[in-house]
Amino acid sequence: MNPATAPSPPRRLRADAARNQQRIVAAARELFADHGLEITLDDVAEKAGVGVGTVYRRFANKRELIAEVFEQHIGEFAVAAEDAAQHPDPWLGLVQFFEYACQHLANNRGFSEVMLELEEDPERFAALRDRIKPTVAAVIERARDAGALQPEIEASDFFALIHMVDALAEFARPVNSEVWQRYAAIMLNGVRAETIPRMPLVVPPLTDEDVEAAKAHTCLGRRR
Repeated sequence: MNPATAPSPPRRLRADAARNQQRIVAAARELFADHGLEITLDDVAEKAGVGVGTVYRRFANKRELIAEVFEQHIGEFAVAAEDAAQHPDPWLGLVQFFEYACQHLANNRGFSEVMLELEEDPERFAALRDRIKPTVAAVIERARDAGALQPEIEASDFFALIHMVDALAEFARPVNSEVWQRYAAIMLNGVRAETIPRMPLVVPPLTDEDVEAAKAHTCLGRRR
């Protein structure tokens, strides 16, 4: 290739532009976590303390911003999975990552919605998912090989259990934002080997009043 016609490397953002982008993404993360995908780029601009034109210069539409936030989350999940895979105790490594994943989803209303949104972009979604899937499989395999996990349990079961806890957390969030911990422990007790001590259920269950209040909140949300 003629050096005169070779494409120039992408220019680095100026320091102020880089700071603005970081503020925009941080604001979007917080808003997505609290409100889901109902927010607008105007909401993000206000939260970040920048003009809406600045947001549109960095992200052409909300979908691009969603993808950026999701990539950050996946990167953090990948680091958490790698830490779990290197834990000296295979069972505690599994517990560590399972609780991390459940807490992350329970405290982040928008994360599950973001995953559903990006499933409409199969190539990008698969690339992001594949960053974490092999490491999680290694976490499961280590625990199973160490005799800490029931031999029939697969990585796909692990992901399903996380989403089951997330569904309960989503239902209970308006009345009890911590009860997911009880059901995460119940799930782990259900897959552990008999040689592994049961996890204590330190968080009490939802009361009948809690369930009715959560149901009423769910119905109200559907009518809006």
